[in-house]
Amino acid sequence: MAISVSSFFKERKFLFVFTLSLLLVCLTILLFTSTSTPYPLFFYSDLQTSQPISPPAPSNPAGAATQVDDLVWQEPSFPVSGNSNWSLCTGPVAVDYIPCLDNFKAIKALQSRRHMEHRERHCPQPPPRCLEPLPKGYKVPVSWPQSRDMIWYDNVPHPKLVEYKKDQNWVKKSDDHLIFPGGGTQFKEGVDHYTDFIEKTLPVIEWGSHVRVVLDVGCGVASFGGYLLDKNVITMSFAPKDEHEAQIQFALERGIPATLSVIGTQRLTFPNDAFDLIHCARCRVHWDANGGKPLLELNRVLRPGGFFVWSATPVYRDNERDTSVWKSMEALTKSMCWDVVAKTVDSTGIGLVIYQKPISFARYFKRKEKNPPVCGPKERKVGAWYAPLTACLTPIPRYGWPLPWPSRLTGKPPSLNHDPEGEELFYKDTIQWTALVSDAYQKNAAINWSTVRNVMDMNAGFGGFAAALTDQQLWVMNVVPIHLPNTLPVIFDRGLIGIYHDWCESLNTYPRTYDLLHSSFLFEKLPDRCDIVDVVVEMDRVLRPGGYLVVRDTVEVIDKLRPILQSLHWSTALYRDQFLFGKKGFWRPSRGASNS
Repeated sequence: MAISVSSFFKERKFLFVFTLSLLLVCLTILLFTSTSTPYPLFFYSDLQTSQPISPPAPSNPAGAATQVDDLVWQEPSFPVSGNSNWSLCTGPVAVDYIPCLDNFKAIKALQSRRHMEHRERHCPQPPPRCLEPLPKGYKVPVSWPQSRDMIWYDNVPHPKLVEYKKDQNWVKKSDDHLIFPGGGTQFKEGVDHYTDFIEKTLPVIEWGSHVRVVLDVGCGVASFGGYLLDKNVITMSFAPKDEHEAQIQFALERGIPATLSVIGTQRLTFPNDAFDLIHCARCRVHWDANGGKPLLELNRVLRPGGFFVWSATPVYRDNERDTSVWKSMEALTKSMCWDVVAKTVDSTGIGLVIYQKPISFARYFKRKEKNPPVCGPKERKVGAWYAPLTACLTPIPRYGWPLPWPSRLTGKPPSLNHDPEGEELFYKDTIQWTALVSDAYQKNAAINWSTVRNVMDMNAGFGGFAAALTDQQLWVMNVVPIHLPNTLPVIFDRGLIGIYHDWCESLNTYPRTYDLLHSSFLFEKLPDRCDIVDVVVEMDRVLRPGGYLVVRDTVEVIDKLRPILQSLHWSTALYRDQFLFGKKGFWRPSRGASNS
């Protein structure tokens, strides 16, 4: 259930304990005078800044609790209730295990790999409950903004891409770090030069004002999206888990939004008409394959009036192969009513073409040849979760472009134009989250926000939690569970990013890729087929050591969650019986431990 802002403040009470023992008084004075953090509340932490892990002994006895400003902090006590017998994952990919992408048994049994089926999701049943070991020498990640340009090698010790792309200035190894110079196959003079070149070629793009939400297909190490952040553009970068080892892992370790995905046989997990601009720089996708389905999928997720920037050799080379690809692309885009609004070559010899999707649905019916056809009622009802690609044109909605950024964050979302009730709920939600984040999460929580960069909202609703954090140096992956109302179009209208997901399965992300997970009344709404233990194991997988969890839920849910988190050696704190805070440590079970 939800908490109104008024009742939240009316119920606020401040407890002052005047009978503390002399020892506790001394300890409190010491904490307030010695720490450099502005947050007086704390979790026990075993973080290190530059050395391999060697966690110190806890400052409080096991199971000891302290209370400060309505928060009770609890260190894990042993033995604890819940599933406390955990084991390490094993195998060649154990450290970077992604259950739904590393199901080698299912992949081996596939009858075809022609359309990248082996890069798609194949989730094991039942979900595994092992815990991923840490890489040897794992350190606290480099903080943003330094992390955009350098990360610890030991955290992502994968040299293959360094060797594979050593002549293309993607990534280099330097002593203990991986360095990202901001180069790439198509970025010979750097990403900033390239993004400026795009905007000069088509000024209406207006990075960070007109174009706010971008999709980067086959993103490499996501430098394109990383540098666009300086222009107030947020980019969903994606690539498959393939022979370009750990490129998405590099991106997330850098603090750049990214996810593992592929345009194969299934739809991308985004809503229709979501992105303002889609970019592909030699992304190795055959757009005309399988009846043009890959490009038709981009058409589905591209906002009407949005742009597709394609920088690839068929655009600017005239050899036989490239000319053939260009002619095929020319015919396909014309059949989709995409207009070429710019085509040029820069000073380095790199060329690009910019297409624009039509804003009028009527244009589809004015074509001489109705191929590809307009999607019928059956195709329109298909969602974007395990949904097959379709060879048809999705209808164009009858609403315009969102307001310029940042006005679109709080303005009326275009997708709610014909939903007065939804519009009212949206505005109430925005007001509530602005107050709640400021009071319950930022002022009263023991979260060192300066260490938080990658955030995931597990049940995002209208994206109010993310919107309330836009003044922070972080980004939020807004997840809309597939069994709840489809609010993801509103999230994109607001200039934010997100995905659909089923929390009964694993995410398409590497372990240790998020600094904070947030859940608001998700667990009480999960279907009966989900075991809460499996969801907690997944949260432990994707959260970095030292990362935070914030759960807003019912007392019954919190009572179930807390012992499971403690069995994983997480520190926990409870606030007003409605907010459960957790902090993951560096603990991993010893090798050979059993798993109950």
